[in-house]
Amino acid sequence: MKKKLSRKFMEVYLFVGLLGFLLVTLLGSHMIESQLEKDISADLYQSAYRISENEDIRYNISASSLDSIREKLTMVADYPNTIIWIINERGEVVLSTRKDISPGDPIPLAGFDPSIWGSTYYQVGYFYGYFEDDARLSVIAPITDNMTIKGYVAIHYMMSRLYQQRGRYLFILQFLFLLVYILMSLLLLVFRQYVHKPLTEIKKGVTEYAGGNLNYKIPVYTDDELGYLANNLNYMADKMNRNGEYQRQFISNISHDFRSPLTSIKGYVEAMMDGTIPVEMQDKYLKIIAYEADRLEKLTKGLLTLNELDIQKRLLNIQTFDINEAIKKAAATYEGDCTRRHILLELILSGKELYARADVEQIQQVLHNLLNNAIKFSPDHSTIIIETTEKNEKIFVSVKDHGIGIPKESLSKIWERFYKTDISRGKDQKGTGLGLSIVKEIIHAHDQHINVISTEGIGTEFIFTLEKAR
Repeated sequence: MKKKLSRKFMEVYLFVGLLGFLLVTLLGSHMIESQLEKDISADLYQSAYRISENEDIRYNISASSLDSIREKLTMVADYPNTIIWIINERGEVVLSTRKDISPGDPIPLAGFDPSIWGSTYYQVGYFYGYFEDDARLSVIAPITDNMTIKGYVAIHYMMSRLYQQRGRYLFILQFLFLLVYILMSLLLLVFRQYVHKPLTEIKKGVTEYAGGNLNYKIPVYTDDELGYLANNLNYMADKMNRNGEYQRQFISNISHDFRSPLTSIKGYVEAMMDGTIPVEMQDKYLKIIAYEADRLEKLTKGLLTLNELDIQKRLLNIQTFDINEAIKKAAATYEGDCTRRHILLELILSGKELYARADVEQIQQVLHNLLNNAIKFSPDHSTIIIETTEKNEKIFVSVKDHGIGIPKESLSKIWERFYKTDISRGKDQKGTGLGLSIVKEIIHAHDQHINVISTEGIGTEFIFTLEKAR
């Protein structure tokens, strides 16, 4: 069984809490101890330095009256719970604030060598083996007279007391961490309200969509990533639902467009075969059969073109070419039709040459489809204008006719496959309704745009963009 997201979140939360507590305890203990060592050793060294500068100690370190200054050591030192020593130049402890050392019976320190301390003014340990019960934090300061070292002042602080302070500070740190951790548990409530609950609704919606219920709406309306996801899923489901309807419409349209010419072809062929149509009239009906076969060929070719565009839209053969020259070639193709119907093709081209970057063969098909439509729906003795302009590193190509126009309610549908407006059906008997769909697919495959401006009874203008060659 898969773990739920809330359980995973709780496990991560507990793991982070445990890991955080261990890190606070271990790292916090180390950092507090290090800081206490630095602070206490600095204070101890200041006390040792003041004692070493005391004149009674500087001039009486070798005298027999050391007992008389024992009491001054405690008075001069201002750090509690410490042991203060006076060490002579031979490394012997001659005086201590404790009563266990007599001036007449100094205690030698085995291996005492202040030179090895270097720039470090404190050490933690047993001070050359003298202390056996507990480690000490020890500092030393030299007693000098006329640039001559006469001895040293050593101050020792019990590490057990430092550990007690560390424990108190660490307890406070742990308490604060646990307090913050408990307060952070409010995140669980936030998670449940703003993450877990919306995710549950999204999960339910996905289950509904997987079961085929594309009409289900995920009830998540928050202004965040989950709301954005839910909104996109709702949009996707609606789009899939409409695509399903479109596919049904598509199959219905293609069935109708194939059935009509096939029925005619089959009917006329059977009539000729059984003698219903006499031999002397067969030539007329063979022309009708050829006409219907031509419609089927165009329909099949258009569908194959759309299929290729769907598959190869990212495999464009992008190259630099002169769009003005491509327009001239496309216009020349329709010169015969235009001359027969007295239609003027007016070319208003920007500059002698205008270079674009695109798949030249596909753009030529766009020009042919738009010109074919413009000529088909233009009256005789009219003008079709093809124009190129430049703006913001884009090339704009316009194909404008003065034909029947497109009804306002049909403008958003003309890009659909097999769509024909009611007023165009009489003039477009051989059309398949795929031309503009192919145009749109080609332009969008180039990441460009195409727009249409049309007024019924006045004319139509198609404008598409191309990338200008640098």
